[in-house]
Amino acid sequence: MSVLHAAIIIPFVFAAVVPLLSRLLRGIHAGWLVLPAPAGLFAFMVSRVPSVQNGETVERTVSWIPSLGIDFTVYLDGLSLLFSLLITGIGSLVVLYSIFYMDRNKEPIRHFYFYLLMFMGAMLGVVLSDNAIVLYGFWELTSISSFLLIAFWHYRERSRYGALKSMLITVFGGLSMLAGFILLAVMTGSFSIRDMIGGAGQLADHALFVPAMILLLLGAVTKSAQFPFHIWLPDAMEAPTPVSAYLHSATMVKAGLYLVARFSPVFAGHAAWFWLVTAIGLATLLYASFRAIKQTDLKAMLAYSTVSQLGLIMSLLGLGSASGYAAGTHDSLLYTYAITAAVFHLFNHAVFKGALFMVVGIIDHETGTRDIRRLGGLMPVMPITFSVALIGTFSMAGLPPLSGFLSKEMFFTAVLNVTKMDFWNVGAWSALIPALAWIASILHSSTACCCCSGRSRAGASPNRCRNNRMKRRSACSFRRSFSLRWLSRSACSRTCYPIR
Repeated sequence: MSVLHAAIIIPFVFAAVVPLLSRLLRGIHAGWLVLPAPAGLFAFMVSRVPSVQNGETVERTVSWIPSLGIDFTVYLDGLSLLFSLLITGIGSLVVLYSIFYMDRNKEPIRHFYFYLLMFMGAMLGVVLSDNAIVLYGFWELTSISSFLLIAFWHYRERSRYGALKSMLITVFGGLSMLAGFILLAVMTGSFSIRDMIGGAGQLADHALFVPAMILLLLGAVTKSAQFPFHIWLPDAMEAPTPVSAYLHSATMVKAGLYLVARFSPVFAGHAAWFWLVTAIGLATLLYASFRAIKQTDLKAMLAYSTVSQLGLIMSLLGLGSASGYAAGTHDSLLYTYAITAAVFHLFNHAVFKGALFMVVGIIDHETGTRDIRRLGGLMPVMPITFSVALIGTFSMAGLPPLSGFLSKEMFFTAVLNVTKMDFWNVGAWSALIPALAWIASILHSSTACCCCSGRSRAGASPNRCRNNRMKRRSACSFRRSFSLRWLSRSACSRTCYPIR
Protein backbone atom coordinates (compact mmCIF):
# COMPACT_ATOMS: atom_id res chain seq x y z
CA MET A 1 0.00 0.00 0.00
CA SER A 2 1.34 3.41 -0.99
CA VAL A 3 1.34 6.72 0.82
CA LEU A 4 -1.49 7.95 -1.41
CA HIS A 5 -3.62 4.97 -0.43
CA ALA A 6 -2.83 5.76 3.20
CA ALA A 7 -3.88 9.39 2.65
CA ILE A 8 -7.37 8.19 1.72
CA ILE A 9 -7.57 5.65 4.55
CA ILE A 10 -6.27 7.89 7.37
CA PRO A 11 -9.53 9.90 7.78
CA PHE A 12 -11.48 6.64 8.09
CA VAL A 13 -9.03 5.36 10.71
CA PHE A 14 -9.37 8.58 12.69
CA ALA A 15 -13.16 8.34 12.36
CA ALA A 16 -13.04 4.95 14.05
CA VAL A 17 -10.47 5.82 16.72
CA VAL A 18 -11.39 9.37 17.78
CA PRO A 19 -14.77 8.48 19.37
CA LEU A 20 -13.00 5.92 21.55
CA LEU A 21 -10.20 8.30 22.51
CA SER A 22 -12.64 11.10 23.30
CA ARG A 23 -14.37 8.82 25.82
CA LEU A 24 -11.05 8.24 27.57
CA LEU A 25 -9.95 11.89 27.35
CA ARG A 26 -13.15 13.56 28.45
CA GLY A 27 -11.43 16.82 29.35
CA ILE A 28 -10.30 17.41 25.75
CA HIS A 29 -12.59 18.54 22.97
CA ALA A 30 -12.78 15.80 20.32
CA GLY A 31 -11.90 18.34 17.65
CA TRP A 32 -8.34 18.60 18.97
CA LEU A 33 -7.97 14.86 18.44
CA VAL A 34 -9.34 15.15 14.89
CA LEU A 35 -7.28 18.16 13.77
CA PRO A 36 -3.96 16.30 13.20
CA ALA A 37 -5.55 14.21 10.42
CA PRO A 38 -6.45 17.00 7.93
CA ALA A 39 -3.47 19.15 9.00
CA GLY A 40 -1.00 16.30 8.42
CA LEU A 41 -2.58 15.39 5.09
CA PHE A 42 -2.47 19.03 4.00
CA ALA A 43 1.25 19.20 4.84
CA PHE A 44 1.84 16.04 2.81
CA MET A 45 -0.06 17.42 -0.19
CA VAL A 46 1.90 20.67 0.01
CA SER A 47 5.12 18.64 -0.08
CA ARG A 48 4.00 17.13 -3.40
CA VAL A 49 3.53 20.51 -5.10
CA PRO A 50 7.15 20.94 -6.39
CA SER A 51 7.21 17.51 -8.04
CA VAL A 52 3.80 18.00 -9.67
CA GLN A 53 4.91 21.42 -10.92
CA ASN A 54 7.79 19.66 -12.67
CA GLY A 55 5.31 17.48 -14.54
CA GLU A 56 5.67 14.38 -12.39
CA THR A 57 2.66 12.18 -11.68
CA VAL A 58 2.21 9.41 -9.12
CA GLU A 59 0.32 6.19 -9.80
CA ARG A 60 -0.08 3.33 -7.35
CA THR A 61 -2.29 0.25 -7.66
CA VAL A 62 -3.66 -2.26 -5.17
CA SER A 63 -5.35 -5.22 -6.83
CA TRP A 64 -8.98 -5.64 -5.83
CA ILE A 65 -11.20 -7.48 -8.37
CA PRO A 66 -8.84 -8.07 -11.32
CA SER A 67 -11.30 -10.39 -13.07
CA LEU A 68 -13.63 -7.42 -13.56
CA GLY A 69 -10.88 -4.90 -14.19
CA ILE A 70 -11.54 -3.14 -10.87
CA ASP A 71 -8.42 -2.15 -8.93
CA PHE A 72 -7.84 0.42 -6.21
CA THR A 73 -5.62 2.65 -8.34
CA VAL A 74 -4.73 6.15 -7.14
CA TYR A 75 -3.36 8.84 -9.42
CA LEU A 76 -1.92 12.20 -8.41
CA ASP A 77 -1.56 14.96 -10.99
CA GLY A 78 -2.12 18.70 -10.98
CA LEU A 79 -5.93 18.54 -10.94
CA SER A 80 -6.20 15.92 -8.19
CA LEU A 81 -3.54 17.73 -6.14
CA LEU A 82 -5.46 21.02 -6.32
CA PHE A 83 -8.63 19.38 -5.04
CA SER A 84 -6.70 17.45 -2.38
CA LEU A 85 -5.26 20.72 -1.11
CA LEU A 86 -8.76 22.21 -0.90
CA ILE A 87 -10.17 19.16 0.88
CA THR A 88 -7.42 18.97 3.49
CA GLY A 89 -6.63 22.69 3.83
CA ILE A 90 -10.20 23.94 4.17
CA GLY A 91 -10.91 20.81 6.23
CA SER A 92 -8.23 21.77 8.74
CA LEU A 93 -9.67 25.27 9.15
CA VAL A 94 -13.22 23.95 9.47
CA VAL A 95 -12.22 21.46 12.17
CA LEU A 96 -10.43 24.23 14.07
CA TYR A 97 -13.49 26.48 13.75
CA SER A 98 -15.82 23.68 14.88
CA ILE A 99 -13.85 23.21 18.11
CA PHE A 100 -15.12 26.60 19.26
CA TYR A 101 -18.48 26.38 17.49
CA MET A 102 -19.72 22.97 18.66
CA ASP A 103 -20.52 22.66 22.38
CA ARG A 104 -19.19 19.31 23.56
CA ASN A 105 -21.50 19.43 26.56
CA LYS A 106 -24.67 19.87 24.49
CA GLU A 107 -23.91 18.32 21.11
CA PRO A 108 -22.99 14.71 20.20
CA ILE A 109 -19.70 15.88 18.73
CA ARG A 110 -18.27 12.38 18.47
CA HIS A 111 -20.93 11.63 15.86
CA PHE A 112 -20.25 14.93 14.15
CA TYR A 113 -16.53 14.27 13.71
CA PHE A 114 -17.16 10.67 12.67
CA TYR A 115 -19.37 11.89 9.81
CA LEU A 116 -16.99 14.72 8.92
CA LEU A 117 -13.93 12.45 8.72
CA MET A 118 -15.89 9.89 6.71
CA PHE A 119 -16.80 12.63 4.24
CA MET A 120 -13.19 13.87 4.07
CA GLY A 121 -11.87 10.41 3.27
CA ALA A 122 -14.58 9.88 0.65
CA MET A 123 -13.76 13.17 -1.07
CA LEU A 124 -10.06 12.30 -1.18
CA GLY A 125 -11.07 8.97 -2.69
CA VAL A 126 -13.10 10.72 -5.39
CA VAL A 127 -10.31 13.02 -6.54
CA LEU A 128 -7.46 10.51 -6.26
CA SER A 129 -9.12 7.40 -7.74
CA ASP A 130 -8.24 6.39 -11.28
CA ASN A 131 -10.71 3.50 -11.48
CA ALA A 132 -14.22 4.67 -12.37
CA ILE A 133 -15.98 2.07 -10.21
CA VAL A 134 -13.89 2.95 -7.16
CA LEU A 135 -14.59 6.62 -7.84
CA TYR A 136 -18.31 5.84 -7.92
CA GLY A 137 -18.10 4.06 -4.56
CA PHE A 138 -16.46 7.06 -2.92
CA TRP A 139 -18.89 9.36 -4.75
CA GLU A 140 -21.91 7.72 -3.13
CA LEU A 141 -20.14 7.65 0.23
CA THR A 142 -19.93 11.46 0.05
CA SER A 143 -23.71 11.53 -0.46
CA ILE A 144 -24.31 9.29 2.56
CA SER A 145 -21.96 11.20 4.86
CA SER A 146 -23.41 14.49 3.61
CA PHE A 147 -26.89 13.21 4.48
CA LEU A 148 -25.74 12.43 8.03
CA LEU A 149 -24.06 15.83 8.43
CA ILE A 150 -27.02 17.83 7.10
CA ALA A 151 -29.35 15.90 9.41
CA PHE A 152 -27.02 16.32 12.40
CA TRP A 153 -29.73 18.34 14.18
CA HIS A 154 -32.18 15.56 13.39
CA TYR A 155 -34.77 16.84 15.84
CA ARG A 156 -35.42 19.70 13.41
CA GLU A 157 -37.87 18.89 10.65
CA ARG A 158 -36.14 21.21 8.17
CA SER A 159 -32.81 19.45 8.76
CA ARG A 160 -34.31 16.04 8.03
CA TYR A 161 -36.08 17.41 4.96
CA GLY A 162 -32.92 19.04 3.58
CA ALA A 163 -30.85 15.92 4.19
CA LEU A 164 -33.36 13.65 2.46
CA LYS A 165 -33.70 15.96 -0.55
CA SER A 166 -29.95 16.27 -1.01
CA MET A 167 -29.40 12.52 -0.79
CA LEU A 168 -32.21 11.63 -3.21
CA ILE A 169 -30.97 14.07 -5.86
CA THR A 170 -27.26 13.32 -5.54
CA VAL A 171 -27.75 9.53 -5.36
CA PHE A 172 -29.90 9.69 -8.51
CA GLY A 173 -27.09 11.60 -10.20
CA GLY A 174 -24.56 9.09 -8.93
CA LEU A 175 -26.48 6.18 -10.44
CA SER A 176 -26.66 8.04 -13.76
CA MET A 177 -22.91 8.63 -13.58
CA LEU A 178 -22.34 4.91 -12.93
CA ALA A 179 -24.33 4.08 -16.06
CA GLY A 180 -22.15 6.54 -17.99
CA PHE A 181 -19.00 4.88 -16.63
CA ILE A 182 -20.26 1.47 -17.76
CA LEU A 183 -20.93 2.79 -21.27
CA LEU A 184 -17.44 4.29 -21.41
CA ALA A 185 -15.98 0.98 -20.25
CA VAL A 186 -17.91 -0.82 -22.98
CA MET A 187 -16.41 1.55 -25.56
CA THR A 188 -12.83 1.48 -24.24
CA GLY A 189 -12.66 -1.95 -22.61
CA SER A 190 -11.35 -0.52 -19.32
CA PHE A 191 -12.59 1.17 -16.15
CA SER A 192 -9.35 3.16 -15.91
CA ILE A 193 -10.00 6.87 -16.37
CA ARG A 194 -6.57 7.34 -17.96
CA ASP A 195 -7.33 4.59 -20.45
CA MET A 196 -10.63 6.30 -21.28
CA ILE A 197 -8.79 9.56 -21.88
CA GLY A 198 -6.13 7.79 -23.93
CA GLY A 199 -8.75 6.29 -26.23
CA ALA A 200 -10.80 9.48 -26.58
CA GLY A 201 -9.88 9.92 -30.25
CA GLN A 202 -11.76 6.77 -31.26
CA LEU A 203 -14.90 7.38 -29.19
CA ALA A 204 -16.57 10.35 -30.87
CA ASP A 205 -18.21 8.28 -33.64
CA HIS A 206 -19.42 5.54 -31.31
CA ALA A 207 -23.20 5.15 -30.90
CA LEU A 208 -22.85 5.17 -27.09
CA PHE A 209 -20.72 8.34 -26.95
CA VAL A 210 -23.53 10.90 -26.53
CA PRO A 211 -25.60 8.74 -24.09
CA ALA A 212 -22.46 8.27 -21.95
CA MET A 213 -21.86 12.02 -22.05
CA ILE A 214 -25.40 12.86 -20.91
CA LEU A 215 -25.39 10.28 -18.11
CA LEU A 216 -22.04 11.49 -16.81
CA LEU A 217 -23.21 15.10 -16.92
CA LEU A 218 -26.30 14.15 -14.88
CA GLY A 219 -23.99 13.02 -12.12
CA ALA A 220 -21.97 16.22 -12.31
CA VAL A 221 -24.86 18.70 -12.39
CA THR A 222 -26.74 17.05 -9.51
CA LYS A 223 -23.65 17.01 -7.30
CA SER A 224 -22.69 20.60 -8.13
CA ALA A 225 -26.27 21.89 -7.73
CA GLN A 226 -26.69 23.06 -11.31
CA PHE A 227 -30.05 24.21 -12.65
CA PRO A 228 -32.58 22.59 -12.43
CA PHE A 229 -31.08 20.27 -9.76
CA HIS A 230 -29.95 23.18 -7.58
CA ILE A 231 -32.97 22.88 -5.28
CA TRP A 232 -31.22 20.67 -2.71
CA LEU A 233 -28.46 23.13 -1.79
CA PRO A 234 -30.52 25.94 -0.15
CA ASP A 235 -32.36 23.38 2.00
CA ALA A 236 -29.02 21.81 2.99
CA MET A 237 -28.19 25.08 4.78
CA GLU A 238 -30.02 23.67 7.82
CA ALA A 239 -26.76 21.89 8.63
CA PRO A 240 -24.38 23.33 11.27
CA THR A 241 -22.23 26.16 9.94
CA PRO A 242 -18.97 24.11 9.81
CA VAL A 243 -20.78 21.65 7.52
CA SER A 244 -22.01 24.44 5.25
CA ALA A 245 -18.54 25.98 5.10
CA TYR A 246 -16.89 22.66 4.25
CA LEU A 247 -19.36 20.66 2.17
CA HIS A 248 -21.38 23.37 0.46
CA SER A 249 -18.70 25.87 -0.46
CA ALA A 250 -15.36 24.09 -0.75
CA THR A 251 -15.67 20.35 -1.32
CA MET A 252 -18.86 18.38 -2.04
CA VAL A 253 -20.34 20.85 -4.53
CA LYS A 254 -16.96 20.97 -6.27
CA ALA A 255 -17.04 17.20 -6.94
CA GLY A 256 -19.25 17.69 -10.00
CA LEU A 257 -16.85 20.30 -11.34
CA TYR A 258 -13.98 17.89 -10.77
CA LEU A 259 -15.84 15.24 -12.76
CA VAL A 260 -16.39 17.63 -15.69
CA ALA A 261 -12.76 18.77 -15.61
CA ARG A 262 -11.44 15.21 -15.36
CA PHE A 263 -13.49 13.91 -18.29
CA SER A 264 -13.15 17.00 -20.47
CA PRO A 265 -10.27 15.37 -22.42
CA VAL A 266 -12.70 12.61 -23.36
CA PHE A 267 -15.58 14.83 -24.50
CA ALA A 268 -13.86 18.14 -25.32
CA GLY A 269 -13.97 18.96 -29.00
CA HIS A 270 -17.52 17.68 -29.34
CA ALA A 271 -20.21 20.30 -29.98
CA ALA A 272 -22.78 18.63 -27.70
CA TRP A 273 -20.41 18.80 -24.72
CA PHE A 274 -19.62 22.45 -25.40
CA TRP A 275 -23.26 23.52 -25.65
CA LEU A 276 -24.57 21.40 -22.77
CA VAL A 277 -21.92 22.37 -20.22
CA THR A 278 -21.86 26.04 -21.23
CA ALA A 279 -25.66 26.41 -21.34
CA ILE A 280 -26.18 24.66 -18.00
CA GLY A 281 -23.49 26.81 -16.40
CA LEU A 282 -24.81 30.11 -17.74
CA ALA A 283 -28.43 29.26 -16.89
CA THR A 284 -27.39 28.38 -13.33
CA LEU A 285 -25.28 31.52 -13.03
CA LEU A 286 -28.06 33.82 -14.18
CA TYR A 287 -30.96 32.18 -12.32
CA ALA A 288 -29.17 31.73 -8.99
CA SER A 289 -27.76 35.28 -9.07
CA PHE A 290 -31.29 36.61 -9.43
CA ARG A 291 -32.59 34.38 -6.62
CA ALA A 292 -29.74 35.36 -4.31
CA ILE A 293 -30.63 39.06 -4.21
CA LYS A 294 -34.20 38.19 -3.12
CA GLN A 295 -33.12 36.30 0.02
CA THR A 296 -33.28 37.77 3.51
CA ASP A 297 -31.56 34.90 5.34
CA LEU A 298 -27.78 35.24 5.22
CA LYS A 299 -27.22 31.52 4.77
CA ALA A 300 -29.81 31.29 2.00
CA MET A 301 -28.17 34.27 0.32
CA LEU A 302 -24.80 32.55 0.43
CA ALA A 303 -26.37 29.28 -0.75
CA TYR A 304 -27.79 30.81 -3.93
CA SER A 305 -24.59 32.80 -4.38
CA THR A 306 -22.69 29.51 -4.20
CA VAL A 307 -24.96 27.99 -6.85
CA SER A 308 -24.33 30.95 -9.14
CA GLN A 309 -20.56 30.71 -8.71
CA LEU A 310 -20.66 26.99 -9.43
CA GLY A 311 -22.53 27.86 -12.61
CA LEU A 312 -19.83 30.38 -13.50
CA ILE A 313 -17.11 27.75 -13.14
CA MET A 314 -19.17 25.19 -15.05
CA SER A 315 -19.67 27.62 -17.96
CA LEU A 316 -15.92 28.28 -18.08
CA LEU A 317 -15.24 24.55 -18.30
CA GLY A 318 -17.73 24.36 -21.15
CA LEU A 319 -16.14 27.27 -23.00
CA GLY A 320 -12.69 25.79 -22.46
CA SER A 321 -13.74 22.54 -24.09
CA ALA A 322 -13.50 24.34 -27.45
CA SER A 323 -9.73 23.95 -27.12
CA GLY A 324 -10.22 20.26 -27.94
CA TYR A 325 -11.67 21.16 -31.33
CA ALA A 326 -8.98 23.76 -32.05
CA ALA A 327 -6.11 21.58 -30.78
CA GLY A 328 -2.85 22.24 -32.58
CA THR A 329 -3.85 25.74 -33.67
CA HIS A 330 -3.09 29.17 -32.24
CA ASP A 331 -6.76 29.60 -31.24
CA SER A 332 -6.45 26.66 -28.85
CA LEU A 333 -4.69 28.95 -26.36
CA LEU A 334 -7.68 31.32 -26.37
CA TYR A 335 -10.06 28.63 -25.21
CA THR A 336 -7.61 26.98 -22.80
CA TYR A 337 -7.63 30.35 -21.03
CA ALA A 338 -11.20 29.60 -19.91
CA ILE A 339 -10.08 26.40 -18.17
CA THR A 340 -7.33 28.31 -16.37
CA ALA A 341 -9.89 30.86 -15.23
CA ALA A 342 -12.20 28.06 -14.02
CA VAL A 343 -9.51 26.44 -11.89
CA PHE A 344 -8.39 29.79 -10.47
CA HIS A 345 -11.91 30.87 -9.57
CA LEU A 346 -12.68 27.45 -8.10
CA PHE A 347 -9.86 27.97 -5.62
CA ASN A 348 -10.84 31.59 -4.93
CA HIS A 349 -14.47 30.67 -4.35
CA ALA A 350 -13.60 27.94 -1.85
CA VAL A 351 -11.57 30.42 0.20
CA PHE A 352 -13.85 33.46 0.32
CA LYS A 353 -17.13 31.54 0.50
CA GLY A 354 -15.84 29.29 3.29
CA ALA A 355 -14.81 32.39 5.23
CA LEU A 356 -18.22 34.01 4.68
CA PHE A 357 -20.07 30.93 5.91
CA MET A 358 -17.98 30.99 9.08
CA VAL A 359 -18.72 34.69 9.55
CA VAL A 360 -22.44 33.99 9.23
CA GLY A 361 -22.07 31.29 11.85
CA ILE A 362 -20.51 33.79 14.25
CA ILE A 363 -23.26 36.33 13.62
CA ASP A 364 -25.95 33.69 14.13
CA HIS A 365 -24.34 32.52 17.37
CA GLU A 366 -23.98 36.03 18.76
CA THR A 367 -27.29 37.51 17.66
CA GLY A 368 -29.62 34.53 17.37
CA THR A 369 -30.75 35.50 13.87
CA ARG A 370 -29.57 35.45 10.26
CA ASP A 371 -32.34 37.70 8.95
CA ILE A 372 -30.74 40.79 7.40
CA ARG A 373 -33.95 42.73 8.07
CA ARG A 374 -33.22 42.40 11.78
CA LEU A 375 -29.48 42.95 11.63
CA GLY A 376 -27.72 46.29 11.63
CA GLY A 377 -25.18 48.34 13.55
CA LEU A 378 -22.92 45.36 14.24
CA MET A 379 -19.75 46.89 12.79
CA PRO A 380 -18.78 48.92 15.92
CA VAL A 381 -19.15 45.95 18.26
CA MET A 382 -17.86 43.20 15.93
CA PRO A 383 -15.06 45.00 14.07
CA ILE A 384 -12.89 41.96 13.35
CA THR A 385 -15.84 39.89 12.12
CA PHE A 386 -16.85 42.85 9.97
CA SER A 387 -13.34 43.10 8.51
CA VAL A 388 -13.29 39.41 7.56
CA ALA A 389 -16.79 39.72 6.07
CA LEU A 390 -15.77 42.81 4.13
CA ILE A 391 -12.73 41.12 2.59
CA GLY A 392 -14.79 38.05 1.70
CA THR A 393 -17.63 40.02 0.12
CA PHE A 394 -15.27 42.30 -1.80
CA SER A 395 -13.53 39.23 -3.20
CA MET A 396 -16.91 37.68 -4.06
CA ALA A 397 -17.94 40.91 -5.80
CA GLY A 398 -14.70 40.93 -7.78
CA LEU A 399 -13.22 44.17 -6.50
CA PRO A 400 -9.49 44.95 -6.81
CA PRO A 401 -6.92 44.20 -5.51
CA LEU A 402 -8.34 40.90 -4.23
CA SER A 403 -7.97 37.59 -6.05
CA GLY A 404 -11.69 37.50 -6.84
CA PHE A 405 -11.12 40.50 -9.11
CA LEU A 406 -8.48 38.62 -11.08
CA SER A 407 -10.60 35.52 -11.62
CA LYS A 408 -13.64 37.61 -12.58
CA GLU A 409 -11.56 39.51 -15.13
CA MET A 410 -10.33 36.19 -16.50
CA PHE A 411 -13.97 35.08 -16.72
CA PHE A 412 -14.93 38.13 -18.77
CA THR A 413 -11.92 37.66 -21.05
CA ALA A 414 -12.87 34.02 -21.58
CA VAL A 415 -16.46 34.81 -22.57
CA LEU A 416 -15.27 37.56 -24.90
CA ASN A 417 -13.00 35.04 -26.61
CA VAL A 418 -16.18 33.19 -27.68
CA THR A 419 -16.87 35.98 -30.18
CA LYS A 420 -13.84 34.73 -32.14
CA MET A 421 -15.30 31.24 -32.60
CA ASP A 422 -16.26 30.39 -36.17
CA PHE A 423 -17.31 26.78 -35.67
CA TRP A 424 -20.15 24.77 -34.06
CA ASN A 425 -22.70 27.31 -35.40
CA VAL A 426 -21.94 29.75 -32.58
CA GLY A 427 -22.96 32.69 -34.75
CA ALA A 428 -25.11 35.27 -32.94
CA TRP A 429 -24.81 33.33 -29.67
CA SER A 430 -21.26 34.60 -29.40
CA ALA A 431 -22.65 38.06 -28.56
CA LEU A 432 -25.33 36.75 -26.19
CA ILE A 433 -22.96 34.75 -23.97
CA PRO A 434 -20.90 37.81 -22.84
CA ALA A 435 -24.11 39.78 -22.28
CA LEU A 436 -25.58 37.07 -20.03
CA ALA A 437 -22.29 36.84 -18.15
CA TRP A 438 -22.26 40.60 -17.56
CA ILE A 439 -25.88 40.67 -16.28
CA ALA A 440 -25.25 37.76 -13.93
CA SER A 441 -22.09 39.42 -12.63
CA ILE A 442 -24.00 42.59 -11.78
CA LEU A 443 -26.60 40.59 -9.87
CA HIS A 444 -23.93 38.63 -8.04
CA SER A 445 -22.06 41.78 -7.04
CA SER A 446 -25.33 43.15 -5.66
CA THR A 447 -25.65 40.02 -3.53
CA ALA A 448 -22.16 40.59 -2.15
CA CYS A 449 -23.11 44.12 -1.15
CA CYS A 450 -26.23 42.84 0.66
CA CYS A 451 -24.11 40.46 2.74
CA CYS A 452 -22.38 43.37 4.48
CA SER A 453 -25.24 45.87 4.59
CA GLY A 454 -27.95 44.23 6.68
CA ARG A 455 -30.93 46.46 7.37
CA SER A 456 -32.09 47.05 10.93
CA ARG A 457 -35.62 46.13 11.87
CA ALA A 458 -37.83 49.12 12.54
CA GLY A 459 -37.44 50.21 16.12
CA ALA A 460 -34.39 48.03 16.69
CA SER A 461 -31.71 50.67 16.53
CA PRO A 462 -28.38 50.17 18.30
CA ASN A 463 -29.26 52.73 20.99
CA ARG A 464 -32.55 51.05 21.72
CA CYS A 465 -30.79 47.70 22.00
CA ARG A 466 -28.29 49.10 24.47
CA ASN A 467 -31.11 50.49 26.59
CA ASN A 468 -32.75 47.08 26.71
CA ARG A 469 -29.81 44.92 27.69
CA MET A 470 -31.91 42.89 30.08
CA LYS A 471 -34.20 41.84 27.20
CA ARG A 472 -31.53 40.73 24.77
CA ARG A 473 -30.82 37.09 23.95
CA SER A 474 -28.16 35.66 26.20
CA ALA A 475 -25.03 34.87 24.25
CA CYS A 476 -22.81 34.56 27.30
CA SER A 477 -22.69 30.78 27.01
CA PHE A 478 -20.69 31.35 23.88
CA ARG A 479 -17.85 32.96 25.85
CA ARG A 480 -16.14 29.62 26.10
CA SER A 481 -15.01 30.04 22.49
CA PHE A 482 -11.80 32.07 22.51
CA SER A 483 -11.45 32.26 18.73
CA LEU A 484 -15.03 33.22 18.00
CA ARG A 485 -15.11 35.60 20.98
CA TRP A 486 -11.98 37.22 19.59
CA LEU A 487 -13.70 37.65 16.23
CA SER A 488 -16.88 39.02 17.73
CA ARG A 489 -14.90 41.45 19.95
CA SER A 490 -16.96 41.48 23.12
CA ALA A 491 -20.29 41.26 21.34
CA CYS A 492 -21.70 39.38 24.32
CA SER A 493 -21.45 42.42 26.54
CA ARG A 494 -21.93 45.28 24.11
CA THR A 495 -23.97 43.91 21.24
CA CYS A 496 -26.62 45.98 19.53
CA TYR A 497 -28.41 43.25 17.64
CA PRO A 498 -32.21 43.36 17.51
CA ILE A 499 -34.30 41.91 20.32
CA ARG A 500 -36.87 39.21 19.81
